[in-house]
Amino acid sequence: MKKTGIIAAILVAIVCFAYVNINAEALNYSVGDQITDFKLKNTEGKDVSLGSIANAKGYIVIFTSNHCPFAKAYEDRILALDKKFAPQGFPVVAINSNDPGSYEEDTFENMKAKVKDKGYTFNYLEDHTQTTAKAFGAQRTPHVFLVVKRGDKLILDYVGAIDDNSQDPASVTKRFVEDAIASIQAGKPVATTSTKAIGCAIKWKE
Repeated sequence: MKKTGIIAAILVAIVCFAYVNINAEALNYSVGDQITDFKLKNTEGKDVSLGSIANAKGYIVIFTSNHCPFAKAYEDRILALDKKFAPQGFPVVAINSNDPGSYEEDTFENMKAKVKDKGYTFNYLEDHTQTTAKAFGAQRTPHVFLVVKRGDKLILDYVGAIDDNSQDPASVTKRFVEDAIASIQAGKPVATTSTKAIGCAIKWKE
């Protein structure tokens, strides 16, 4: 084999190895897995874990952000989810894992402003180390992970999109998160356990 051919083969192998490892890190939890609780700071400066939320039967964990047009398009629907399901024991827990160095709109100060301006009724947490996003395998904003308490375990029951129309709430025909919670409450298996999250890519720190 010529020297250039050897070098090319080595470069391809390096790229493939890096791709596999990056994706292995980005796809940590699968549906049915037990997740590990986390502790992050909310916009009031308080440490919040899933276990610290009283009377919860499960959690609508949503990785989101301030700047992303898709996240903005879902803001009212996320508020509606919390309004409907928090009293039933399934509160929204929103997490911003974006690197604020990429978009100033995603800074902690702007997170606090967002909570005030939009009247968030749920915890909006800062994942400044991005450890939680990587643990869950979050890739987009918004990206939903429906976590259910079963005994002393936290089990992942659904991953993906909130519904089937990221742009027009009036045109939604499938409400994935709502349907999943309805199945759980009825003691039935979730019919659709995963969908493709549509949104902006999470901005990772270098």
